[in-house]
Amino acid sequence: MIPRLDRLPQIDNLYLEFATELRMHGFEGDIRGGHADRTALATDNSIYQILPALAVFPRTQQDLIRIARLASNPRFHSLRLFPRGGGTGTNGQSLGDGVVVDLSRHMNRIVEINVEERWARVQAGVVKDQLEAVLKPHGLFFAPELSTSNRATIGGMINTDASGQGSCRYGKTRDHVLELVTVLSDGTPWTSAPIDDEELAEIKARPDLIGRLHRTVDEIQKRDAELIQHHFPKLNRSLTGYDLAHIRDSRGQFDLNSILCGSEGSLGFVAEAKLNLLPIPLFTALIVVSYASFDAALRDAPRLLRLNATSIETVDAVVLHLAREDNTWPAIQRFFPDAASPLEGVNLIEFAADDSDALNASLSAALALFSSAGSASGVLGHSIANGHAEVEMVWGMRKRAVGLLGRLKGARRPIPFVEDTAVPPENLADYIAEFRALLDGRGLVYGMFGHADAGVLHVRPAIDMKDAEQEELIRSITDEVVALTRKYGGVLWGEHGKGLRSEYAPAFFGPLYSRLQDIKTVFDPHNQFNPGKIAAPAGQALLRLDEVSTRGQRDRVIPIELRRSFPDSLHCNGNGACFNFDPDDAMCPSWKALRDRRFSPKGRASLLREWLYLLSQQGQGDDLNGQMAGGLRWIASLPARFRHTVAKLGGEYDFSHEVKEAMDTCLACKSCAGQCPVKVDVPAFRSRFLALYHTRYLRPIRDLLLAWLEPALPQLAKAPWLVNALLASRVVKSLLCRVGLVRVPMLSGVDLIAEARRAGFAIATPASIAAVEAQARRAVIVVQDAFTSHFETGLVLDTLRLLDRLGFHPLLAPFLPGGKPLHVHGFLGQFHRTAEKNATMLKRLESTGTPLIGIDPAMTLIYRSEYKETLGEANSPHVYLLQEWLAQALASAGSHISDDVEPYFLLPHCTERTNAAAAMDNWERVFTACGAQLNVLPVGCCGMSGTYGHEAQNRSTSETIYQMSWGPTVARHYAGGRLMATGYSCRCQASAIDAVALPHPVQVLLALVGSRAAVKSGR
Repeated sequence: MIPRLDRLPQIDNLYLEFATELRMHGFEGDIRGGHADRTALATDNSIYQILPALAVFPRTQQDLIRIARLASNPRFHSLRLFPRGGGTGTNGQSLGDGVVVDLSRHMNRIVEINVEERWARVQAGVVKDQLEAVLKPHGLFFAPELSTSNRATIGGMINTDASGQGSCRYGKTRDHVLELVTVLSDGTPWTSAPIDDEELAEIKARPDLIGRLHRTVDEIQKRDAELIQHHFPKLNRSLTGYDLAHIRDSRGQFDLNSILCGSEGSLGFVAEAKLNLLPIPLFTALIVVSYASFDAALRDAPRLLRLNATSIETVDAVVLHLAREDNTWPAIQRFFPDAASPLEGVNLIEFAADDSDALNASLSAALALFSSAGSASGVLGHSIANGHAEVEMVWGMRKRAVGLLGRLKGARRPIPFVEDTAVPPENLADYIAEFRALLDGRGLVYGMFGHADAGVLHVRPAIDMKDAEQEELIRSITDEVVALTRKYGGVLWGEHGKGLRSEYAPAFFGPLYSRLQDIKTVFDPHNQFNPGKIAAPAGQALLRLDEVSTRGQRDRVIPIELRRSFPDSLHCNGNGACFNFDPDDAMCPSWKALRDRRFSPKGRASLLREWLYLLSQQGQGDDLNGQMAGGLRWIASLPARFRHTVAKLGGEYDFSHEVKEAMDTCLACKSCAGQCPVKVDVPAFRSRFLALYHTRYLRPIRDLLLAWLEPALPQLAKAPWLVNALLASRVVKSLLCRVGLVRVPMLSGVDLIAEARRAGFAIATPASIAAVEAQARRAVIVVQDAFTSHFETGLVLDTLRLLDRLGFHPLLAPFLPGGKPLHVHGFLGQFHRTAEKNATMLKRLESTGTPLIGIDPAMTLIYRSEYKETLGEANSPHVYLLQEWLAQALASAGSHISDDVEPYFLLPHCTERTNAAAAMDNWERVFTACGAQLNVLPVGCCGMSGTYGHEAQNRSTSETIYQMSWGPTVARHYAGGRLMATGYSCRCQASAIDAVALPHPVQVLLALVGSRAAVKSGR
């Protein structure tokens, strides 16, 4: 039985008083002091973990003013404030032990777009891709490109002066900020923009904080102009934050934004920004150049700079190898040599233009350059991606590079701490050669990728931070890299800001560091805003990178065996891919609907990691694995679990309840497992947590009913009219609602076995399979699942009919429960027994050499994940998705489709889209073989996800999720009568909310085929 966790770090009284008074002053946003809320904000994409004292989520600019004004009260001068945006920083910029002020939850509104003048006004919490989605119809974009663009906020980009791909052409964030609205330390909101000397003189004459800070910055610029010119390196990326070199812009105007951009929230709260927009180039192409060595790719960069490309990116063999294992690889593999080639690096060279002739001229110049050098430059070959769609697919791989590196096997994982150094591009190859020698000398594995045109390369050495000796490498490697970077005329922070690496600022800035201190002091006289980073007031110290707590230090407290049982959560590296903004992307629908970071894969992984740490800290971690079993122990613990449950209902605190709340919001859709670059699988560790949680607390009746339902369905189906009548009755509906179940589906009322036999389809047995083979027909076995067999029996029969008409001989596997609801709700012992029995039966059928196919994607894919994890790969049957097998079987039945044929549209199940990405193309091939055109629509989650949408506590969120993506898509395409859906739960949700009946592709194909002769079977 797991112990109760109630001994947690207490919140300092100063912060409790601040929270109380903030609410009294009219604060309209959210104030959170729960351990789960704070834990979810204790990490970013760095190696560090710092628990904040309080989390606040302002709703308006006025809320920011209230925070700053109250914090400026002398009683709260020791209180610390840490602004936060998307939480994607790699250097702990937004981490701190005070008040985390998260602007992403509520302050995420696009205020205004002026298409004619090409600018946009946005709140700080707007995500870059959110803005791009609105700008794209107008042919505009916000230039700074980031690999984290689907979750990075504009405020975060401004605070780190973010840049990335294409920075040599388009510049950094600062270059596109026209105005900033910043709430200063005394609560004054100030709008800054480039101003002439006359306006500057007026502002400097003011007696308030605004006047003081303008006087200070202007004095530094005038007094130290020569020193600044001499000391600041002439690099594309240069030093981020407090940019003294650009206090005066190219027109000679005074621009305070050069100080604020990149200041990492250390000077105030960035609330709103007016941004410059650019027209999207009409034409684009990307040349993928392959090299026999990574060094050859780097040494070729100076030559490539002559091409005047939009961007030049470099990727090494480590990242490319990991990319080959990613579900996005099939879409781009044609642009790269096959796995047998000696490929060790690539350069990605993008060209963009507003007319095709200009683009073709650039491509011709590039190809001529490659031809002139040939193999002497180490070039293996090249390929070209043409048009925005193809180019974006290849860039998608490069964007995932950070996350992909986190997928390396073993305890050592690539981590960021010296990853964004910048040197002059002509020095890059020599610099990296020494960098690699430094890492090779320590026997470290590492991945490299980055911006060859800007001299910036991301280097992530693989270190096991759970090993105290390995953690010491952080200091020694960083010191050596700092020295190496300075040797080659570069800087330590080329792109991702300073954060907890700020201790090196005095050495890099030299005599100008005191000027940074002056700026910090005038903006933030009490050192409350992100203290210890970038610059500290005179007499106060900067944070040192090895004096800050790390995730590894906490993880090493957890016993090794327990770590091995929960790798899904411990391997989360915080890259935040699960915070994806796009509502038409399947990744974590609960995060999109609830906008609470606890209810995201990263949040849930962080909470589980904290839970394991707290248990281990209390000496309770060693025997957790043995507690998941049921049996006699489960029965003997009933009285104790009853007492603990009563105490829980009485309000007794246990951190386990906070963790369970986060797990309960998970749809178990497994999109995280398919889309997370590190493959964090929330449903997997969620089920293990629930199994342990319920060793202390009783299960709700709802869970017991759901666990009982699947094995009971064959018996219930014997009297469908009675069961349906009961389910439709007001009394039973009320009872089900009281135990937490709503919208329970009705049985189909069709006897599947009887109807199948009546139509000439037999149950699969070794004897029936042999009989089919004797007829020289190709047998295939349809594996039943609880949903389609009992709630959509007609679909199963249609599948049998379709296979028959295509020339195959379908057999129906006997029905045995698959166990998915058991796994979802953490009945792991029962799931193991159920899976073992079902797998034994299916393996026996599979041993005949007859393929097994499943109809419902979610129920079919369980054999590839949960079964393999529980039973092992050798004991798990291979069950094809229906379209996977059909695409192979119909491979020779090509069919020409005229361009004017009206297409069908498919809404795929999110588990299918994210965990079997190639299967989407298979549906298109199947429809082509049947003479029809199919478009697979980009759509997120329907919100039903098995039992989730039938649970009363989730129903409102389920409907919210549906309306984010499915609702508009169904409304747009349903009227044409050519819209389909592959998932049972998806069709159920569409019927419940929009009262539409979406057919399965099988049913459309059955009508298309018409007769056996319509399509060759490919036998």
